[in-house]
Parts: sequence; structure tokens; C-alpha cells
Amino acid sequence: MTNIHQNLIAGAWTKNDVSIENRNPSDIADLVGLFAQADRNDLDRAVDAAKIAARAWRGVGLEQRQNILQSIGEELMKRSAELGELLSREEGKPLAEGKGEVYRAGQFFTYYAAETLRQLGENADSVRPGIEIDMRREPMGVVAVISPWNFPMATASWKIAPALAYGNAVIWKPANETPASAWALAEIIHRAGLPEGTFQLLMGTGKDIGHGLAGHRGIDAVTFTGSYEVGRQVAIAAAPNLTKYQLELGSKNALLVMEDADLELAVSAAVSGGYSGTGQKCTASSRLIVHEQIHDAFVEKLTGALSQMTVGHALDASTRIGPVVSARQLESNLGWIDAARKSGATVAYGGERIELAHQGYYMSPALLTGTTNDMPLNREEMFAPISAVQAVSSYEEGLEKVNDTDFGLVAGIFTSSLARATHFRRHVETGCVTINLPTAGTDYHVPFGGRKNSSSGPREQGRNAAEFYTQIKTAYIRAGNPE
Repeated sequence: MTNIHQNLIAGAWTKNDVSIENRNPSDIADLVGLFAQADRNDLDRAVDAAKIAARAWRGVGLEQRQNILQSIGEELMKRSAELGELLSREEGKPLAEGKGEVYRAGQFFTYYAAETLRQLGENADSVRPGIEIDMRREPMGVVAVISPWNFPMATASWKIAPALAYGNAVIWKPANETPASAWALAEIIHRAGLPEGTFQLLMGTGKDIGHGLAGHRGIDAVTFTGSYEVGRQVAIAAAPNLTKYQLELGSKNALLVMEDADLELAVSAAVSGGYSGTGQKCTASSRLIVHEQIHDAFVEKLTGALSQMTVGHALDASTRIGPVVSARQLESNLGWIDAARKSGATVAYGGERIELAHQGYYMSPALLTGTTNDMPLNREEMFAPISAVQAVSSYEEGLEKVNDTDFGLVAGIFTSSLARATHFRRHVETGCVTINLPTAGTDYHVPFGGRKNSSSGPREQGRNAAEFYTQIKTAYIRAGNPE
């Protein structure tokens, strides 16, 4: 009998009657585990416990808080090989990427451990004589974290770590597609020495638990990463209570490749940016906008590179592209290929379901040519190992196409012209820009986020995280006469 992994509520692992199966997308015969599903009563109990814990946690000394976060980060980094295998087993990304993600999750905790000691206020003289002003940041209180399945440890950690560092209690609702990674991270945090109820894990559906947290009167702030449509529902649920929210949503990132680009580097970036993690990244470059002078050579080299990418079991050392996360995702991906053909695009490579010895959700990486910016595959997020090429005749046309989207997370350019690179960096309508680099791959100590429909609310990561996880208090002090 497989044990059921339970939710963490008010400092204790709590039994639930309902659970779900978590199966390996590389081999669906492999049962990763059973994971409990929280209900509304669990949610209410968690919020009540968090409100009490938030008062205790904010009173814990900075060095103790720092030590706790440091210990969490160090354990994650030390166990990155073991936990990376678990992550790859349940999510499907190649093993090296799984290990790297766990290690990066640890780095978020050690970074914010250091940030606990950098919480410095400001002061000013009043315009009124004899009065001084003190300005400092205080915790929001209870923060709900709703995280996605594609980076089940890293995205959660870059939310949980700053929330705890700045003195908040956290209730975490991970994605149901990847509960094993969530439970493993929660177990580490639980043992780190936080006051009971400071950190809680509620596994369950977005409809029941995610929406319930966003609309709960006891939640002071909610941070969400996921699709644009679900993000809108989070905002709508939070609005009646004026709950502070932070939303990282969809994307349709473009990589602009000019005629003066280093072709080998550009192709390498297109492979890394569009197909690593099986294309299941919000930073993936699914739009490849290429100058017509090098279009054919670029497509030929990229097709050759894709043909060398081994699709296989996530834990196989030779695998470059693992399975997609679920049967539903695979059906959606293949549907995009069919729709693209019908709209006039050409499948230059791949886009087919692959059958291997072990039954999983495999497809070959796809490259589509002859596409235009008004085709749905260039307008909507796919979350798939699919890239679409468009030809342009000039830099100006290329920049216009890059910006012609409802999203604005990341965009990149490959060029040897400093003038073009500078102009692009200043005029592209995205929150993140890359120059002669893949669109996927960001650092943890600087702000991350987008524009347009890609983000709403303060930026994540780096010191900018304080904007969301804290609130400013301004105090006026009359000192009196020194006698």
C-alpha cells in the first residue's frame, strides 16, 4: 500500500480522505506517489494558523531568521542530485535540468537569507521644526503562494524565500501536476525551525484551493505564476478584499536574428531558448524572427540541430528533450501542429508523437516555417517544444513584429551591431531583454517580470521582492528638548 503524502497545516502533517495519483510522464506505469487533496475546511484552518504564526515570526530575530533560510538553501543544494531526480521523474525535464533547478532553488533561499540582514529603513527631517521621520518596511502578514508545474521548486522558492525573509507567514498551493517536488520542499522547510503555522502546504485543485486562497479575507497578499486566463481569475477573486496581488502570466517571446548575427550562436540560442525544458518555459522563444538574407541558412542549421536532439526518458543521460508533462498537454501540442498546417504554415521538422519502449508523453521538437504574426501559434502561448519562423526584410520590420503581441516578458536579438543592440534594448516592449543570448535563463539577484499581459504587480526576485512582500510605515517623532 502506497503511503499518502499529506498536507502541512498548523505545524502538522494532516490526513485527508481524498488523494490523487502522481505518475511519471516518461513512463506512466511508474507511480511517483499518492498526494492528499485539501478541502475548504483545511484552507480555513491554515489561514487561522497563519494569522497567529505571522505575529510570532515577525518577532523572531533577524539572525535566527537568516539561519533558518540558510539551512533550507544549503540542504536543497546538498541534495540537488537526489531531489533533481525526483523532480525530473514527475515533471519530465532532462535530469541535468532537474538537478540544476533544485540547486537554483537552494540559491534563492541562501540569497534571501542574506537579505534578512539588509532590511534597512530610511529617515528624513520633517518640513516642520523639531520633528524627525522614520520610514521602514513591515511584513504584509499572510501570503498565499500559488506556483506552476513547469518549475515546481525554483518558482516556488523565489516566492517562498522572500516572503519568509521579510517576516510573513506563507500558505503554499503548488500545482497538482508536480506534488512530489512540492512535498519534498515543504518537508525541508518544515524541519528548519519555523514557528508552527509560519509555513503551510495545501495541495489541491486551483479551482478549490487556489481560488479559495485568492479570495479569502484572511490573506493579505497573493502571488501567482501561471496562465493569463487563470491569473485574471486570481485578480478577480482578490479584488473584493483589496488583497495585494502579484501575477506572472503568459508570454510569446521572440528572438530576432539579423543578417549580421553569428549564425552558430543564434541557432544554439534558438535551441536552448525554445526547446530546453521541452519548451515548457514562460521564457521560451517560440517566435523566431529572422532576416530574409539568412533565413534559409538559419532554418537549415536549426533543423540539423533539432535532428540531433534525443527525445527520451527524463532520467536517461542521453536525453535532450523529455516528455511533456501530461496527456492533455501532449494533445494540445499536437493540436497546435495541425492548426498551423491548416493556417498555411510548413512543418520543416518534427511535430509528431513518438512511441518508445516505455509509454510516455513524447513528441519530436517542431519547427514551423512560412508563418505570420497574425497566426494563432504566434499570438498565443503554447508551452510546447514548438518554434515558428518568420522572415523580415529589415531591422525595423523585425522590431515591429517583436512588439506586435499582447505579451511582453522577454525578447532577444542576435546582431553584431552595437547601435542595433542598443536601440533594441531601449525600444523593445518587454520586461526582460537579451542581447546575443537565449531568452531563457535569468539571474536570481535582479528583478524578473514582464509588461502588457505578461505581468501585473511588483517585480519578482532580487531586492525588488521587498516591494510586494512588505508595506511601508512612515513614523513622525517629536524629540522634545534635550534637558
